[in-house]
Amino acid sequence: MDFKLNKPCSIGIKGCSKVQNNKLNTYDWLCDVPDAENATDYVEVQFKNTRKGYYLNNTKIPLEKGDMVAVEASPGHDIGTVTLTGKLVLLQMKKNNIRTEGVEIKKIYRKVKQTDLDKYEDAKSKEHETMIRSRQIAAELGLNMKIGDVEYQGDGNKAIFYYIADERVDFRQLIKVLAETFHVRIEMKQIGARQEAGRIGGIGPCGRELCCSSWMTNFVSVATGAARYQDISMNPQKLAGQCAKLKCCINYEIDAYVEAQKRLPSREILLETKDNTYYHFKTDIFKREITYSTDKSIAANLITISAERAFEVINMNKKGQKPTSLQADKQQQSTSKESQDILGQDSVTRFDSVKKKKKKRSNKENNNTANKEELEKKAEQQTAGSNPKAENKEGKNNKNKPRNKQRNRQNNNDKPKNKEQQPAQSQKKNAE
Repeated sequence: MDFKLNKPCSIGIKGCSKVQNNKLNTYDWLCDVPDAENATDYVEVQFKNTRKGYYLNNTKIPLEKGDMVAVEASPGHDIGTVTLTGKLVLLQMKKNNIRTEGVEIKKIYRKVKQTDLDKYEDAKSKEHETMIRSRQIAAELGLNMKIGDVEYQGDGNKAIFYYIADERVDFRQLIKVLAETFHVRIEMKQIGARQEAGRIGGIGPCGRELCCSSWMTNFVSVATGAARYQDISMNPQKLAGQCAKLKCCINYEIDAYVEAQKRLPSREILLETKDNTYYHFKTDIFKREITYSTDKSIAANLITISAERAFEVINMNKKGQKPTSLQADKQQQSTSKESQDILGQDSVTRFDSVKKKKKKRSNKENNNTANKEELEKKAEQQTAGSNPKAENKEGKNNKNKPRNKQRNRQNNNDKPKNKEQQPAQSQKKNAE
């Protein structure tokens, strides 16, 4: 029997639940299965502020993902958007622990009409003003709480106030004042700091949209031990997110670090040598290298060894043996060849204009010196061609130069004799 698609699933189709345009959307992997949409009458409907509900479509209204419907509420009715239909709704209800036995499931009334949309828009337009006024009332009553958002019901008969508080708050007086001020039914719902950050949104230090506002729906507590396992700095400003809590992304890689730590020696084990006792200082999990110090509290005489060498020393200590040093006696030299740039294009500044200018200047200087040498050669040739006698004289003078040097030496040798003869000649003149 050949399997055939009952209805091709495409992003362009309105009712396809594979479109992921909202973090609360569920990927409907049963979208292509025949008769999956008619498997159940339960429908998933989404409202503002990550609020979802499951309703019964007992009147068999043809619904698709993206349809706006009017559903049962207490009191009146509410307006939401259909986010999931078919057999997968039953699995989502089981996942969220929603019981259908012995409990009355609220119903879907109809698809929205124009009058329903008008009331819905009027109610939504009051939310911001209501939030500002409610904050002022809470401050006047001296309540230690922050009202983060207000959500009006589709028909405008009810308002949900989302607030944040570190301690338990008695807001009975606040409910009375709010009901008298806004003339609606009041419901208070407490949310956490992570949920508020997800509702407001923002950009994290990684440059991407916050996880809590883009895809996270279930928030797990984050402990400082996860940061210690990853050797992250215990700086609260770096560990905390925009919600003033520890970042959720710290939990992403903790499992990989824990598994890698199991293949390394314990940090509490001491390594003993003949000279000193070494304590654990830090660990590089990726390189599988451990740094030990001779002092337990400060960094002193740090030595970095591999995990294999650490296990060897631990086994030796168990046998009662102590090595002379932590490092291996014969360290094998790494034979890995360093990568070399054959073309010589690894310089970042190879495209700078400064070097080009220098090259141009050097070329100009070379050209000038070459021109000067050519001119001097031409001048010498011209002088040599016009005065051949001068060349002969120069040659004769060059030949006579050694003779002249000898004569000068002889004259220099005769000088002291002449000096001795000078006083004798002066005596003869005086006698005459």
